[in-house]
Amino acid sequence: MAADRAGAPPRAWQRMLSGRRLDLLDPSPLDIEIADIAHGLARVARWNGQTSGDHAFSVAQHSLVVEALFAELSPAASAEARLAALLHDAPEYVIGDMISPFKSVMGGSYKDCELRLQRAIHLRFSLPAELSPGLLKDIKRADQIAAYYEATLLAGFSTAEATEYFGRPRGFSADRFDFTPRSVTWAQAAFLKRFATLEAHRQSFLAANSAT
Repeated sequence: MAADRAGAPPRAWQRMLSGRRLDLLDPSPLDIEIADIAHGLARVARWNGQTSGDHAFSVAQHSLVVEALFAELSPAASAEARLAALLHDAPEYVIGDMISPFKSVMGGSYKDCELRLQRAIHLRFSLPAELSPGLLKDIKRADQIAAYYEATLLAGFSTAEATEYFGRPRGFSADRFDFTPRSVTWAQAAFLKRFATLEAHRQSFLAANSAT
């Protein structure tokens, strides 16, 4: 991306294809659209693109795997909880997927920006601004299981290396989940479809409970 013109006022917003202008310092839920999230995540590569296959393994695909793993870990989880799992990396649609070593170098400023965006995304889709510690723990475990399999199947990690950093999954088989890198258009469409399914289930649940 080209630098802003010398002397121009500081800019902290990103223009989205939907036409929204998202301020990274003070993100508004009104400027967040699921189509923008799906579009961005399908084009952000996990592992800085250092994965095998004809396509990058995108954050959109990773999010789909994490939601599926979360459902295995918590089979009684609500559609709302599963939606939170699907959106666990949603801020990366605008700030990208920074690998863990770089996050350590960046320190708190990166995390603060990520948290502001995550809260705004949650509010946009009527999720709690802050998830419960138990739910966060379960989503994080699903995230680490996905990272282990991505590391060993796609990113060239040895089993020992992946176990050291992510822990070795117990009771799971990679064959049950889709770790084949897919095209941008596939990932974007699959993410949108899964979001729509979970949102429909959540709305059905809310309607049924409001009627009783």
